[in-house]
Amino acid sequence: MVGLVGKPNVGKSTFFNALTMLNAKVANYPFTTIEPNVGVAWVTTKCVCRELNVKDNPVNSRCEDGIRYIPVKIIDLPGLIPGAYRGEGLGNQFLDSVMKADALIHVVDASGYTDEQGRQLETPKHDPMIDIEFIENELDMWIANIILKDKQKINKASKLDEVISILSTRLSGLNIDRSVVKDILQKEEELLNKKFFNWEDPDFIKLAKKIRQISKPILIAANKIDVPSAEENFRRIIESGRTAIPTSAEAELLLRKAAQAGFIAYKPGDSNFTVLKEMNQMQKSALEKVDQILKKWGSTGVQQALNYVYFNLLDMIVVYPVEDENKYSDKKGNVLPDAYLIKKGSTAKDLAFMIHTELGAGFLYAINAKNKMKLGADYVLKHNDVIKIVSTTKRA
Repeated sequence: MVGLVGKPNVGKSTFFNALTMLNAKVANYPFTTIEPNVGVAWVTTKCVCRELNVKDNPVNSRCEDGIRYIPVKIIDLPGLIPGAYRGEGLGNQFLDSVMKADALIHVVDASGYTDEQGRQLETPKHDPMIDIEFIENELDMWIANIILKDKQKINKASKLDEVISILSTRLSGLNIDRSVVKDILQKEEELLNKKFFNWEDPDFIKLAKKIRQISKPILIAANKIDVPSAEENFRRIIESGRTAIPTSAEAELLLRKAAQAGFIAYKPGDSNFTVLKEMNQMQKSALEKVDQILKKWGSTGVQQALNYVYFNLLDMIVVYPVEDENKYSDKKGNVLPDAYLIKKGSTAKDLAFMIHTELGAGFLYAINAKNKMKLGADYVLKHNDVIKIVSTTKRA
């Protein structure tokens, strides 16, 4: 699951609505979102149907003109203000919800027209870098405060494995895997060289930052990029070494609604659209402004942001499991029925378990449907692989 984070009034709920086409509240004041909104968005990728030259009929996803749309969960988290980790604003609610996310899209008002509390300014005098740093700090301090509860236990430990065990247990409820903790600690020579793990508070904060960077990777969505003051701020964000994508959530939402109403032909992430029927002057003017954004930036950036999170930050690939390796179909005859997002480096047996626990438990071998080669359990899956799993247990 991907979480949308940010201070109030930066276009976060508009971003969420554009991705999901749901109607989360949108207004020009702080705390519009007082509870997390959960919806379904669609990661897009070139479908393998064109490579195989077949007409597919998907079941768990959809395919349009050779583009596969794969559903993913996305959560719009309450707007955050400084001090959230101490319970200020909606801090506790936010931090309880963010632990469910595997990665975060931080929607930032790149125009600089909102202050730290999310209040509208008359001039673009707020520095978006402050917002970026405070979100990172809130998450770092939140994790630090959690692991600081075990400060005495850690400082009494005599072995690295003890520390790993203590921290893993404490962080288990935050969707943070033991392997993350182990990998970080094994590389943190400065911490490990401290006699008898005699860590001080700054050491815990440093460790928390590392844990956050790996377990909750963040993409910056530099929103409101169409506002003149946003371009320079976007450049500064990139120069800070952070990964950012210029976005206009309002433009994307307008395009999707216009397409849904039949006024234009538009696919999420496209660099242009086609007018299909007559519109009034107000509608024409709105689309003309959006067209200028597309021509300058290549897209609204919203779909690109979601795709980047899954394929880059989370390092996922797409694999197509089938039951008939010759027809590329399931037992009902659906061609390329399912598209699975799976972690890069996963094996054929991992895929079997992902499809069904019993299928994985009875795994015998797999077949590459493209070349009909037999594959072992440790075969490392590649993007756009079409795989048949052979198991002692049949799929339901």
